[in-house]
Amino acid sequence: MIRAELDPTFMEKKRNKVLWEVISNKMKEKGYNRSAEQCKCKWKNLFTRYKGCETIEPEAMRQQFPFYNELQAIFTSRMQRMLRAEAEGAATGLKKKAVKLSSDDEDKNEEIIEGEKGTGSRKKIKKGKTIGGTSSSGTSISLKESLEDFTKQQIQMEMQWREVFEARENERMMKEMEWRQTMKQLENDRILMERRWREREEQRRVREEARAEKRDALITALLNKLRREDM
Repeated sequence: MIRAELDPTFMEKKRNKVLWEVISNKMKEKGYNRSAEQCKCKWKNLFTRYKGCETIEPEAMRQQFPFYNELQAIFTSRMQRMLRAEAEGAATGLKKKAVKLSSDDEDKNEEIIEGEKGTGSRKKIKKGKTIGGTSSSGTSISLKESLEDFTKQQIQMEMQWREVFEARENERMMKEMEWRQTMKQLENDRILMERRWREREEQRRVREEARAEKRDALITALLNKLRREDM
């Protein structure tokens, strides 16, 4: 929510370290002790996950990334602002708005031109501005370049996410394959052990029956012998 409020300012500034400090302070006001760098990293992670949800079904997308709608609203609003600014610049011929830089950058980008000797006058001309103003075509070119850069960044992040996703998917498939092979081997071992147990049980039963038959035969022979002696 805080990042969405400052998104227009992020688009205007090249250096946004101060903006992340502002976000960090606002987070602290709400009871969350997060540094500017942590806020920036979190935003990058959210953006990466947002790009990764483009090929996912809506139901699964809501389960995996509950902030998709918030991120989509931010980027939709950003594109609308850029297109509106381009349309207004082409229609009215407004002068191109210079990107605001930090005080350090302004000092670096200023050129001091001294007047002729005796006048002591000084003029400051900022780089990037054209004398007499700029035409609306400059605004259009700048916005197109911004859109192209934004699109390139999105494509690059999407490619990086896909590479990570494919690597994780391949790793998952390899682990699943190893698990299946392990389970199959365990099942084969169980069947083999059960078969051996049954064979041993069958051999033991045969030996018991053979002993019993011998024992019965000896008892029968002994009884017959005793009977003959009595007679």
